[in-house]
Amino acid sequence: MAVTAAPARVVPTPRPRVGRARALFLYLRRHPMLTVGLIMFLALVLFSTAGTLLINPLKDPYPLAGPASKPPSPEYWFGTDAQGRDLFAVMVVGTRLSLQIGLLAGAIGLGIGIVLGLISAFYGGWLDNVIRWVVDVMFTIPSFLVMVVIASLLRQYISIESMALILAAFAWPGPTRAIRAQVLSLREREFLRLARLSGMRGPEIIVRELLPNLAPFLLAGFVSALIAAVYGALGLELLGLGSQREPTLGMTFFWMQRFSALLRNLWWWWGIPIGIILILILSLFLISFALDEWANPRSRRSQ
Repeated sequence: MAVTAAPARVVPTPRPRVGRARALFLYLRRHPMLTVGLIMFLALVLFSTAGTLLINPLKDPYPLAGPASKPPSPEYWFGTDAQGRDLFAVMVVGTRLSLQIGLLAGAIGLGIGIVLGLISAFYGGWLDNVIRWVVDVMFTIPSFLVMVVIASLLRQYISIESMALILAAFAWPGPTRAIRAQVLSLREREFLRLARLSGMRGPEIIVRELLPNLAPFLLAGFVSALIAAVYGALGLELLGLGSQREPTLGMTFFWMQRFSALLRNLWWWWGIPIGIILILILSLFLISFALDEWANPRSRRSQ
């Protein structure tokens, strides 16, 4: 009687481990919008930081640096404005200051939204009712008009930090509502029930379980908050409500209007700042769109 041999066991070949750097490269390769957005944003950051090596940021943008209304030349790369300021120095310092306002206001606004959204959704009860009521009231307030009033009252005391605080004071209701909705969708998940059964307390569950799962969503929210802060700062500064002592991008537009650069055909005075602002806004929108696709699985494209 013939003995049938047992079929050979097929051992699956383990997949090679991919390093973090290569994994990041592959992810960026699959998401060209994120790659382009990051390159544009990092180019602005490099311009605003490495550019300080070519100027004296404590001196050049403020006093008269040369002849007034001079077009771009080998001596003045971006030309000069009607006050004789070197626009290259103004753009280097102004880009850094505008990014500083946006990052500070976005971080504060998102931080408040994270705390309130987590407390509202996780604990519920009367805390949830109070926070939801305050958020609903804040959404009925014309925030930009209120910011104009506040900035007008504090006009003589406006600085980079105070401008960021004014913007952050109205930047948290949106993140609060969005984070609350995300936490409500996670609150009854199995991993949170297991965390409660294991004896973990509320703050520990929030820090160790909820925040890691919300990380992609929070990163996308931060970029959205940054975009809103940049828009808000530009709007206030165009009205002359920014710091008169700081050459931010918005205040550059204010002085350009004040000295009628368009009528005088000083194209470099308005064209270069517009180009920098377009690069900044476009880069943030590309990053935000790519991160939103990452944070929301339903919106991901099939790969």
